[in-house]
Amino acid sequence: MKKLISGITIASVAFLSACGQGDEESSATNSNNNEGTVDSSGDSDNSEVNIGYFPNLDHAAAIVGKEKGFFADEMGDNIDFQNFPNGNEFMESLDTGVIDMGYVGPGPAINSFLAGSDVVVIGAAANGATLIVSREDSGLLTLEDFPGKSFATPGNGCTHNVQLEKMLQEKGMKTNRRNGEVEHQSRVNPASMVAMFEQGQIDAAAAPEPWGTLLVEEHNANVVTEWDEVFLGEELASVVLVTTNEFIEENPDQVEQALKAHKRSVEFAQNNEAETLESVNDLIYDLTQTRLPEHVLEKAWQRMVITTETHADALQQWADASYEQEFMNEDPNLDGFVDTSILDQLMEE
Repeated sequence: MKKLISGITIASVAFLSACGQGDEESSATNSNNNEGTVDSSGDSDNSEVNIGYFPNLDHAAAIVGKEKGFFADEMGDNIDFQNFPNGNEFMESLDTGVIDMGYVGPGPAINSFLAGSDVVVIGAAANGATLIVSREDSGLLTLEDFPGKSFATPGNGCTHNVQLEKMLQEKGMKTNRRNGEVEHQSRVNPASMVAMFEQGQIDAAAAPEPWGTLLVEEHNANVVTEWDEVFLGEELASVVLVTTNEFIEENPDQVEQALKAHKRSVEFAQNNEAETLESVNDLIYDLTQTRLPEHVLEKAWQRMVITTETHADALQQWADASYEQEFMNEDPNLDGFVDTSILDQLMEE
């Protein structure tokens, strides 16, 4: 039965970007309320707001906000949603004005900010959602077992990659990228993780949800480190809501309306698990014509926290860890990267 499910879900996993920081050159998919289009030159109608997101479980706030009409309720019908395969394309679209705001992993947003782009975090959508797993017969059961083993991540220096390498460093280990004893294979999409586990090509993975749980439940993977025990596991945002300072200055009312919709979306997801998971699975089906097993989604849901709390200090700690692991060339300063003042005020109402 598990082999059958693997075959069914492989197309879903192949399509979806788990880390939000890959380097693949595939285009964003238009997925909107009104079947509108976006001018790729970045010159969009001033009245239209373009929102980016990923069709992943921890992007549940974006998905239910779109599917349940919360954004349309607050902002009107002239909004457009685009789903993205990776964080690089998302940030490029934000930087060029193709999208105005959206949901993305913290790693791509931080890297873009440090490179000088106009990007600001105005809220969060989820925390956690990283699971360290190993192949059933790999002999790797704890972090101490990593020397001489290999692991995969969806991106090089992505959120999950930095989290695992930080933990390995604390155990006195380095990866082959830094002439260490642990082999790291980066830019491995979730579909390849499943296949590589089955073929014995990798020993472990730092996997975002629901793909870590999929490996455990359907492929007998071992849980090496639970989501709440990884570096910054419970505090680090896995999804942040970002826009640009320019867009805030020119469209303050639309930003406030979007944040009202975001607040409603998060609260719905927090209080309506079954409907939220159904919305996520329906979106995956619409995009891939396949569904993830319901019990996988249900268990993966327990490995994250849907929340508006950003924890700016955790973002800084992650950036510091990325610098320590030599993914960054300069000591990161995130002053000005987070401004949740509008959302904070809405949460008090």
